Amino acid sequence: MAADGAVRVEAPARLHFGFLDLHGGLGRRFGSIGLAIDAPSLALSARRAARPSVEGPEADRVRGYVRAATAHLGRGEDVAVTVERVIPAHAGFGSGTQLALAVAAAMARLSGEPFAPDAFAATLDRGNRSGVGLRAFTEGGLIVDGGRGADGGPPPVIARLPYPEAWRIVLILDPGMAGVHGTREVEAFRDLPRFPEAQAAEICRITLMQVLPAVALAEPQGFGAGITRIQTLIGDHFAPHQGGRYASAAVAEALASIAAQGVPGYGQSSWGPTGFALMASEAEARALVAGLDRGGPLRFVIARGRNSGASVTGPA
Repeated sequence: MAADGAVRVEAPARLHFGFLDLHGGLGRRFGSIGLAIDAPSLALSARRAARPSVEGPEADRVRGYVRAATAHLGRGEDVAVTVERVIPAHAGFGSGTQLALAVAAAMARLSGEPFAPDAFAATLDRGNRSGVGLRAFTEGGLIVDGGRGADGGPPPVIARLPYPEAWRIVLILDPGMAGVHGTREVEAFRDLPRFPEAQAAEICRITLMQVLPAVALAEPQGFGAGITRIQTLIGDHFAPHQGGRYASAAVAEALASIAAQGVPGYGQSSWGPTGFALMASEAEARALVAGLDRGGPLRFVIARGRNSGASVTGPA
């Protein structure tokens, strides 16, 4: 619970399953499919204070987000922020977007102002390519966005479905490395060849006619197979900038074992290095982890899809 007079924000991580249309020939580019998950998550609290301060992990980033959010609101920076826990950075979880939005939501609540992520997106430099992180913060669930248009605004969400409660996601973390980010990410999007139009069409078809219906009907085989095919097409396109279809060799080995066991859905979130396996039940997820966790460098987490957004509690 937040202390008296404090606002507390808890926000989910998200998985990014892939882009729909990196070709962009119809006028919109990127388009994403992703999922809010219950672990890992971040939590922070903020209160008015005579002397501004930030305590806890990611303090420098938080200070920058406080500065940007309070400037957007036309308020002073007279706040004290305590960061309780953060989502691992540069691991494929959208940590920067969730942290920025959590800070902005806290600043808005302290100021008595409504919070709309889209209004803060440009200020916080979030949602440039994907709208999944913004909507994961507000609503959760499985999210598809329609890509970025010529106006440069946040991509519109065109589908949002609740993720089946029984399903689980086995996360495969490699704490020893970071995914492509920052200037390397910008350079990758600049230097990669144009994505084949036929493959973009295939991804869109899989998303509309396989992945979304499978979620709506709670059919794990169809969902997993569709996500894996999307992952194959996207992963091979980005391979020159991440050293292969998957960024981490250890994660790639684990995913090969998962595929050999007949699990239909697996891949890498965003630039990685985090991998995932899509499981139909808690029991199946636990059995998979028991077979994979050999005490090496990888960490395994069993997560659920999260069908609600961030929680913001405290004084209105």
